Amino acid sequence: MKKGNKYGIHRVIEPKGVLPQPANKIDNNMDEIYDNEILIDVQTLNVDSASFTDIKARANGDHKKIAEIMLEIVEKQGKHRNPWTGSGGMLLGTVEKIGDALIGKTDLKVGDKIATLVSLSLTPLRIDKIKEIRDAVDQVDIDGKAILFESGIYAKIPDDMPEKLALSALDVAGAPAQTAKLCKPGDTVLIIGAGGKSGMLCSYEAKKRVGVTGKVIGFCHSQKSADRLLKLGFADHVFTADATQPVAVLDIVEKLTDGQMADVTINNVNIPDTEMTSILCTKNNGIVYFFSMATSFTKAALGAEGVGSDVTMIVGNGYTKGHAEITLQILRESEALRQVFTELYA
Repeated sequence: MKKGNKYGIHRVIEPKGVLPQPANKIDNNMDEIYDNEILIDVQTLNVDSASFTDIKARANGDHKKIAEIMLEIVEKQGKHRNPWTGSGGMLLGTVEKIGDALIGKTDLKVGDKIATLVSLSLTPLRIDKIKEIRDAVDQVDIDGKAILFESGIYAKIPDDMPEKLALSALDVAGAPAQTAKLCKPGDTVLIIGAGGKSGMLCSYEAKKRVGVTGKVIGFCHSQKSADRLLKLGFADHVFTADATQPVAVLDIVEKLTDGQMADVTINNVNIPDTEMTSILCTKNNGIVYFFSMATSFTKAALGAEGVGSDVTMIVGNGYTKGHAEITLQILRESEALRQVFTELYA
């Protein structure tokens, strides 16, 4: 086997000298793997929510057109990085082959079912056939292959829950895990997009961390998602509004917090232009965590400056130590949330 680079630079075709994620094209030839790669037989792509929302809109919801767009992306780039949003997703598959240099250094073995926890935007991918598109949950079943680099992180699919259930939660594992790190007892936490997949997980974790002296405010786009969150009981207050309208949302949050605003704001939405809503609803010296891949960090930085807001803004890093374990544990702790995830995503 040929010797590979830890970060997968050996797969970059152009431009040379960059990492696989920003590369315009990478090598997705699966006939021969490098000594530090893991070959995966892919079952399901869990496309990033911002990416899938964008692709679905471009295809006018037509599944045949969605498939054409996805195949074209992979054909041009050797990976599934949405050219309009820059985001990818992750995948579910079975370990087919392990490079010689990794034998004895990984806990994986051939036949293990895993979810990759690195983005499709950097993962060498070959799609042989698109079998089913489940646009309600951003999942696409395929026949295909993928490569996990030596530096790539993953989670073995647990035995105590269905594969698709675990996949749906692991797709957004960074959000609840970061919420666990950011929220402390007594905090007021605003969750934007609280009725969605990552939002429900974050709401549960925030409520757990702020305790009886804290407050969780759930901000939902639709009444349906708001009703679902209310039923789950993870938020002290739930309201619906348009997250792209910062002034209107600011008025609501001012009333709910007696003008104090949020200590921590978690933005989980999959649409652009919600940066100022997040910033205005957070007190000075508070924290805004932009998990949303639809975020423009230029708009966020210049927008905060423009309104004189001294908030700490955190980029939505999808990885934090222990994020897979934290997220799967939420589904074990909350039977109600597990049931909702099973109905919606599994």
